[in-house]
Amino acid sequence: MGSFYQKRWRNSVRSPSLISSIEARFFRSSEIGERPLADKLRPISLDQVFGQEHLLGPNMPISSMVQSGKFFSIILWGEAGVGKTTIGRILADLSHSHIVFASAIQSGVKELRQIFDEAYTRSDGGQKTILFVDEIHRFNKSQQDSFLPVIEVVAIIIIAATTENPSFSLNSALLSRCQVLQLKRLDNTALEKILIRAEDEIGARLPLSETARKAICEMANGDARSLLNMVESLVSANCTEIIEEEYLTKIISKRVPLYDKRGDNHYNLISALHKSLRGSDGDAALYWLARMLVGGEDPNFIARRLVRFASEDIGLTDPSALQFTLSAAQAYERLGSPDGELALAQSVLYLASAPKSNASYMAFKKAMSLAEQTGSLDPPRHILNAPTGLMKDLGYGLGYIYDHNTEEGFSGQSYWPSELERMTLYDPVERGFEREIRKRLSYWQKLREKNN
Repeated sequence: MGSFYQKRWRNSVRSPSLISSIEARFFRSSEIGERPLADKLRPISLDQVFGQEHLLGPNMPISSMVQSGKFFSIILWGEAGVGKTTIGRILADLSHSHIVFASAIQSGVKELRQIFDEAYTRSDGGQKTILFVDEIHRFNKSQQDSFLPVIEVVAIIIIAATTENPSFSLNSALLSRCQVLQLKRLDNTALEKILIRAEDEIGARLPLSETARKAICEMANGDARSLLNMVESLVSANCTEIIEEEYLTKIISKRVPLYDKRGDNHYNLISALHKSLRGSDGDAALYWLARMLVGGEDPNFIARRLVRFASEDIGLTDPSALQFTLSAAQAYERLGSPDGELALAQSVLYLASAPKSNASYMAFKKAMSLAEQTGSLDPPRHILNAPTGLMKDLGYGLGYIYDHNTEEGFSGQSYWPSELERMTLYDPVERGFEREIRKRLSYWQKLREKNN
């Protein structure tokens, strides 16, 4: 397969420098020694791609594009080993256009300009250019902007691959000109099909028990390349007896869980933790906490998010929640990992079990919005101090009622700007301690109506 793409590449690219850089990346394995199994089994047609039926099935985006012959710029987004590069290169070939391959790691501004200039020339001659861009998220903002003019005049159709969330890693202008297609992590059904293809290539069935066979797919964690690398390790071990699951991990290493502390997993997992806490599912919350810790997330970041949750989603239904969580954060700071992580787990269980209310959070949002709209209004003069005679003459403090001197300890006077009527921002729920607060506020409202 390497020779197939290599020939196509040599026929389509004029620049020797670009040929050498791309060949070094994509074809080196076929030129020196035995090619890796992942390279041998790389699909050369879409029907050999497994696990992406939502894109490749009948009437789905990619199959529809191929069937119609009308190709458009797309961004293939997904984790490593799910088929982004494979699909991109197959589509490039199926387009019957001039194909250029580029990588953000290998290609700079000079190479891009050369690609664009040649694309314009071909466009003038009636020929389109398909530019396959690997790891497009690695291009900086100005480099991404350079794609816009050539896409606008349809001189180039981009097929790009990225492991990063395009919403965060790509310019909005570029995104608006491309359709984002998200690839799924491969499930065990898809991985089993790839495993069978590998056995067909090897010419023998792997000596795995049924449980070990399922286990190796689980260990791949949705990554076809990882699975095939493990298959190679098994072949190299040259085992003649059936391998059980317990022995499997002694032969091959389990794939390290994917976790990018600055990428998708960082945001997705903290979101999962937050929503599990909000849903009062302590078990699920503990699981997501463990996932982040195993992945290498900074426990201090987790602690900060738990403190935020205590205020945002519990508030005054359990006033102790904030203090409890702060104590857990301090415990971690003092003990560090792994001992301090137990305090975070304890805090997670407390927060999940506490009554929930976002009343404080919503009240604050309303107050901030109102403040932005009415930021020039002065406080009413009767609640202002009058330290000077001039201020007294101007009415500062005039008519102020000292609440402690009233029968109920509540005057009911207005503390709002004179231009605004009193409004309700905080609406406590009928749960936890806020139930008592609600009763208190209702009583004060009755006194306010009575006094006024």
